[in-house]
Amino acid sequence: MSKLTFERIASQQRRGPRRSSLGSGWKLALFFVPAVLVYGFLVIYPTLRAFQYSITNWNGYSSNYNYIGFTNFRLLFTEDGLFTNALNNSVKLMVAVVIVETIVAFGLAVLLSNNIRSSRVVRSVIFFPAILSAVSVAFAFTFVYAPDGGLLNTFFHDIGLTSVHLDPLGSNRYAIYWVAGVQAWQYVGEMVLLFVAGLQQIPLELYEAASIDGASRLRQLRHVTRPLIMPTVVLVATFTMIQAFQAFQLVYGLSGNPPASNVDILSTRILTTFADSKLGYAAAESIVFMLIIGTIAILQRRLLRATRGAS
Repeated sequence: MSKLTFERIASQQRRGPRRSSLGSGWKLALFFVPAVLVYGFLVIYPTLRAFQYSITNWNGYSSNYNYIGFTNFRLLFTEDGLFTNALNNSVKLMVAVVIVETIVAFGLAVLLSNNIRSSRVVRSVIFFPAILSAVSVAFAFTFVYAPDGGLLNTFFHDIGLTSVHLDPLGSNRYAIYWVAGVQAWQYVGEMVLLFVAGLQQIPLELYEAASIDGASRLRQLRHVTRPLIMPTVVLVATFTMIQAFQAFQLVYGLSGNPPASNVDILSTRILTTFADSKLGYAAAESIVFMLIIGTIAILQRRLLRATRGAS
């Protein structure tokens, strides 16, 4: 066989797999088409329409509306006290939920990280509220927080504190924190499982080496567990932030429709504005809400990369 013939056969053999690989790539890409179409129709298209309506004064019913530029966004932060109040309540709810859920969940995870039967049972019990609907949880806590005959006030009276009479949802200053307590109660079990998974990924050899060096449990927690669990902490904090901003059903279930101003948050404020036939203004509020959630997600990704790099 001549050298030229050999090179021609080798060239054809090389081109064959490439064409096959290219054809397989196009076939695989076709599997993504239905998902892309559905995502585009249900997410991308409504988002683009929301941007369009946010610069109009459309009431949601009339076929005519005017483009008013960024007037809606200017009014949100300069003249709309209801929106500012909802934003403040959302931030308070987020901070309270993140602090309580992260600390309580981490503490419980440390106690329940042993993969023994009793720990698994307790983790299942703690996780149970997370599978309940927010509406049912809110309905149950309306009886707990009721100022007259509620379980909370009844408990204080039964232990002898007859002078204590609480109206958790009626307080203008602390009502949002009582809502945060319900949110934390429902989802702390979910965060416990995330922390347990993170703790179980830490090699036992590190704790054995630290113990041999004379490190106490507290020092092991500080110098071994804390650095290696930080990616999970960032993940838990992000989940709890987003949960707090989206506590729509919980607030509506606890406070009614429309919710009281002391527990009004961004998601409930958007629906109330829409119900008032101000769709353009509600679209502007939803854009701000979406930007806040997007910013949280971006910061979470950066913090997660930083903590993984540091560990």
